[in-house]
Amino acid sequence: MAAPENPPASLAQLIRRRAATGRSSGPPSSLKPKPDRLGQFGLLFSEPEVAADDSAVTIADVIAERERIEAPASPPLVPQQRKLWAVAELVSALRGKVEREYSDVWVEGEISNCRPAPSGHLYFTLKDGNAQLLVVLFRREAALLRFKPTDGLAVLARGRVSVFESRGQLQLIAETLEPRGAGALQLAFEQLKAKLRAEGLFELERKRPLPAFPRTVGVITSTKGAVLRDIVTVIRRRHACLDILVFPAAMQGVTCAGDVARGLRYFNANPQHNVDVIVIARGGGSAEDLAGFNDEALARTIADSELPVVSAVGHETDFTIADFVADLRAPTPSAAAELVTAAQHRVEERVQSLAARLFRAMRYQQMHAQQRFTRVSAASAFARIRDSIGRRQQRVDQDRFRLEAATEALLRERAARLRMLTERLQRQDVHRSVLRAQAKNERLRERLLRTGSSLLRTPAQRVTRAETRLQALSPTAVLQRGYALVFNAEGKLLRSADDVTAGDEIRTRLGQGELRSRVLSKNENDTAGPTGTDTA
Repeated sequence: MAAPENPPASLAQLIRRRAATGRSSGPPSSLKPKPDRLGQFGLLFSEPEVAADDSAVTIADVIAERERIEAPASPPLVPQQRKLWAVAELVSALRGKVEREYSDVWVEGEISNCRPAPSGHLYFTLKDGNAQLLVVLFRREAALLRFKPTDGLAVLARGRVSVFESRGQLQLIAETLEPRGAGALQLAFEQLKAKLRAEGLFELERKRPLPAFPRTVGVITSTKGAVLRDIVTVIRRRHACLDILVFPAAMQGVTCAGDVARGLRYFNANPQHNVDVIVIARGGGSAEDLAGFNDEALARTIADSELPVVSAVGHETDFTIADFVADLRAPTPSAAAELVTAAQHRVEERVQSLAARLFRAMRYQQMHAQQRFTRVSAASAFARIRDSIGRRQQRVDQDRFRLEAATEALLRERAARLRMLTERLQRQDVHRSVLRAQAKNERLRERLLRTGSSLLRTPAQRVTRAETRLQALSPTAVLQRGYALVFNAEGKLLRSADDVTAGDEIRTRLGQGELRSRVLSKNENDTAGPTGTDTA
């Protein structure tokens, strides 16, 4: 390409021209050349001249001259009016500007709080150590993915930045998504998990069983959520006598691990609260919300706890380092309350089962006793009654002896104590104290005598009543009322006239003495008439 005929002058040429013009000494002062009316444009497009000494003009002079010529005239000052924005108008303007400036960007980060919607869209948060950005992947783009986005996965997202006007949130509308491996939080989780497993903190041998009947349950949780209310409701329904001691703590954020560790140390360092088991409880949340329970210091505090620890963090699908180190993991806080009270609930069920078994056994023994009673003869029945009465009388005597011995021992003890107190009072020689002590001793003596008399009188009354009942039930009392027992020669009790024949010898037992007689005749049809006998 050919060079232009009149190319623009360079900066060095401008400087040389200005210097040559300023030092011209040929014409007199009255004939000095007039300033170029074209100003800077004349300098830029005039014909090149011979180089001259340029030491008198600096670059700053040329730049200042050019700025002075090119600077527009200052407009007159006009008072500015305030511009008022509507919220929707301002957000819409920001959205347009953001979408124009960041229409195609690549962002790398870690997925968190991934939530697939029923419409097929995919919503998640892309974050790193310092910030986070909401991302939406619409149904058409989500269907083209070759992998399933999950929490903790590091990805590379491409899309455009926009503003969700309804909430005023900055978000990335992703078009493609590429996996980059496990994220930093997930990697740190796996590394800490492997480290603690190698140290044996996850071994089943070091896990302690929960106490069957705890006196107090220590709960480390936030007092502002529904978790504490759920735990109290379950425990009160299953074990109303169990005490609950709550240690308030932050369940997410940078202070979460420290607060929970302080709660563990507090319960272990204060045995006066009678805490037998500790429950760490928190509801569900995203991975970053539960990150505080993946702290190494907290895990070691749980392992060093002298009290059993139950971890009830998140939902059933959420796992933290605290779950692996704790003595027991509960899928939810409500399930933790059920596990703590499981023994009490099982005892109640066991008592009900034993009560049913006892009732069945009593029914069986009753039926068996009735069957044996029908087979027992009258003589053996009398013998059993006499033996039973004798055993009960012997037991009454033994109880009486024991009561007398206990009363005498109590009297001796009180007398010895009275003597000791009397000697102490005599040594102190305080007249008023002696009078009070004597009055108290007199009252104690009277109470003791009344108690001893009552203790002796009550068993005697019980013996009298028992003898009266036994006498009323005695077969001899029946005989005293005019009845008689008739036996055959072999001593068998006769119940019917068919049991004897004419000429048989019979024995009749009356209320006083016995009669021996012989059967002269019998009448089987007449149940009211007399039977002829020959009395011996």
